[in-house]
Amino acid sequence: MSKYIPGNQKHLTLENRIYIENELNKGTSFKDIARFLCKDPTTISKEVRAHRLSDWYHKGTFYNAKNFCIHRYHCKKTNACGKIVLCGIKCASCPTCNQTCRDFEKERCVRLDRAPYVCNGCTKKINHCTIAHKYSYNARFADRKYREKLRDSRTGINMTKRELRKKDQIISPLIEQGQSPYHILANHPELDMSVRTLYSYLDQGLFTARNIDLKRKVHFKPRKCHKTQITDRAVFSSRLYHDFCSLALTDYVQMDTVHSSRESKKTLLTMFFTKEKLFLAFLMNRCTKGAVRLVFDRLEKRMGTYEFASVFEYILTDRGSEFGDPDALETGVNGIQRSSIYYCDPMQSGQKGGLEQAHTMLRMILPKGTCFEFLTQWDINLIVSHINSTPRESLGGRTPYSVALETLGEEVLNAFQLRPIAPDEVNLTPKLIRFNH
Repeated sequence: MSKYIPGNQKHLTLENRIYIENELNKGTSFKDIARFLCKDPTTISKEVRAHRLSDWYHKGTFYNAKNFCIHRYHCKKTNACGKIVLCGIKCASCPTCNQTCRDFEKERCVRLDRAPYVCNGCTKKINHCTIAHKYSYNARFADRKYREKLRDSRTGINMTKRELRKKDQIISPLIEQGQSPYHILANHPELDMSVRTLYSYLDQGLFTARNIDLKRKVHFKPRKCHKTQITDRAVFSSRLYHDFCSLALTDYVQMDTVHSSRESKKTLLTMFFTKEKLFLAFLMNRCTKGAVRLVFDRLEKRMGTYEFASVFEYILTDRGSEFGDPDALETGVNGIQRSSIYYCDPMQSGQKGGLEQAHTMLRMILPKGTCFEFLTQWDINLIVSHINSTPRESLGGRTPYSVALETLGEEVLNAFQLRPIAPDEVNLTPKLIRFNH
């Protein structure tokens, strides 16, 4: 009867998975969760088992933290390993007990062997539980795994090796004769592929003939890509600007970098909150993917994973090479998805115009050509505090700091190391840094 439920055939969304996680924490059954989501209970069961997060957390065990036997509390065995020299130590306290004892029986939890299959909603405290291998359901982690599987299922070619070999026996000899892909496909409809597909297979090296064997291939130079742009086009999948616009967000974070003069490789990673007009900047020694990831990790450790995920849930940035590894930026130190990265269209800096406007205020203090080599993060925090203490007409004359204090909270602003500046002391000139040095 579940096939007659409206919307039953649609895939689970992130909102559905968040509901599943919240209900599992409350101890709700799969049947009640499925009834609310208009799904079959087996769908919820498969979702939890397929995307549950595995973790090892072992505390409070008897004698040995590596003993997982169910009999360890009352076992009185000695010398189970059969050594020549007998020892008087109980096997339950020996690290090799589980590997050598024939009566070893691994301790299991009924919550993990049957519904709900995870530790969510368990009344026992984690530091009082003796089960070492634990499972938990995290909505963002599950959604990330689902999208990775969906993406990987569409990679490769939809063809067997035998079919590819048969097509190769027809195509490769004709290309060596100088025939074009269009000529080959026009005279061999049994190949059943488009011209674009044939060119793609040649570029991937799936045939004996290579793309260099094409008559006109050597006359065309590869398209140049700016060295600071992302060259791997696969990272833009489901992260383009029109995908971001489909979310219809009013509150998100814009991200970019500001470069120093040629004498210094230090760079500023800048962020802008569209709702609060709050501007942030972080000093990086190099403009690389690893340096950006390091800033994200430091912020996450300072704020906490869930606080970071709520503040930086959606980020819009440009196509700079330093942002070329979105998976690393989206994944937290604990393997939990902490953010979602989207990219602007090429040569469309106006799509993150709020941040570009904040850069103009930053350049009042650090004009183009300024060397960042002698700056510290303390100097950058001072600059950002002055910028955020400037009243904005779009905020009704209020400052971004005061608005962020209400929406984000004082703890978040302290994590950003921001402080309010008195109105008469706001300075947006290069003298701000020169005076402090």
